[in-house]
Amino acid sequence: MISTSIKTNYFRIVIIGRPNVGKSTLFNRLLRKRRAITDSSPGVTRDSVEAECKIGDRVFLLIDTGGFTLESSDYSELISAKSLDTAKNADLILFMVDMNEITGDDLAFIERIRPFQERTILIINKVDNTEQEDMIWNLYELGFNQLIPVSALHGRNISRLEDEILLFVKNLPENEGEKPVQGIRIAILGKPNTGKSTLTNYLLGEDKSLVSEIPGTTRDVIEGKLIYQGISFKVLDTAGIRRKRKVKNPVEYYSVNRAIKCIRESDIVFLLIDITEDISDQDKKIASHAVKHGKGIIFVLNKWDLLPRVPNRLEAITDKIRFFFPVLHYVPVLPVSAISGSGVKELLQKALQVWKQLNTHIETVKLNKMVKLWNDSYHYKVKGRKVKIRYAVQESTNPVRFIVFLSRNKGVRREFLSYIKNKIKSDVKLDMVPVDIEFR
Repeated sequence: MISTSIKTNYFRIVIIGRPNVGKSTLFNRLLRKRRAITDSSPGVTRDSVEAECKIGDRVFLLIDTGGFTLESSDYSELISAKSLDTAKNADLILFMVDMNEITGDDLAFIERIRPFQERTILIINKVDNTEQEDMIWNLYELGFNQLIPVSALHGRNISRLEDEILLFVKNLPENEGEKPVQGIRIAILGKPNTGKSTLTNYLLGEDKSLVSEIPGTTRDVIEGKLIYQGISFKVLDTAGIRRKRKVKNPVEYYSVNRAIKCIRESDIVFLLIDITEDISDQDKKIASHAVKHGKGIIFVLNKWDLLPRVPNRLEAITDKIRFFFPVLHYVPVLPVSAISGSGVKELLQKALQVWKQLNTHIETVKLNKMVKLWNDSYHYKVKGRKVKIRYAVQESTNPVRFIVFLSRNKGVRREFLSYIKNKIKSDVKLDMVPVDIEFR
């Protein structure tokens, strides 16, 4: 392995149950924010979604899971197995049922989690009033010692549930040691079925994301953390982004919006390209979002192992990418195999280099010594008068932004901006990251 997953010692609370009983709604309610995608259609959540949750003065790791079902469909067996495995590793299980109906899936799931009964609280959801609460006494026959009626949608009895959680852990030691790790934030983006989840799982050394040949398997943003060369990375696996006119399902619409939002929350975007397929306009649109927000980008050519070995193939494909993305001539291009891990070490190494450039700050005095040389070597005129750079300052890092003060601003064309940008990239050594310049 090239990396080590970060295992937090947070108390793990897992919400489980069959599809459409309100697990994601409860997850969002306990977090006090909309983190998991919710929809009335069953099976919206597929991967396990994690988030740090504060209840009282304690911090927990709260985990939302996909619905358990005996039915056989494209994803159901994978989702059910993942839910059961997550429950086995939980410190506390919140098993949810719908008060309006106990199904065969509920009973089958109960039998599978029976060995964990002592650390399970039965949550009866969709109990919206006291009359309904009086009707749930017969659910004690399911055999759980603790039973709490709630309305996850309306917030009814949520404070009671939080009290029960705190009571359950009152004799356990306080959270110590591992704290939330920020690290380098990597967003893995691309079209559906390019191997994003496979790469995520390889990086984290565990099956964090469901992997399927069916496009669109990932819906929520899946997070994980790892350490590489003593540096912490936070990895965000996102839903595949299709062309807007092809997105008809509202759940996919939310998934795509979350994926695009991850660009703003990241430092570097791994843009995965399935090298067995043609580069598309959709890849260009994803890259444009990253550039717009000043993020580092790495073109990741996945499934490289499926191509026949031909001399200079990488150079030829890189030239093709440069032609297709002319404004992104600076972006590194790396071949990998997410399944075997070939090239992944080099990918992380390149990410460290990009991260260093994103956070490079040059002192104003040193920068303006360069400005003098630029003035001497380039004579740009507007209406017969030379335009001089009076001085320049670096306004920010990550994103990298400079303000350049000119002797005159009106009439200055794009070629002068390109000249200054290229000089900054070469002389300040920012050749792998986007640089934004404002003339004043």
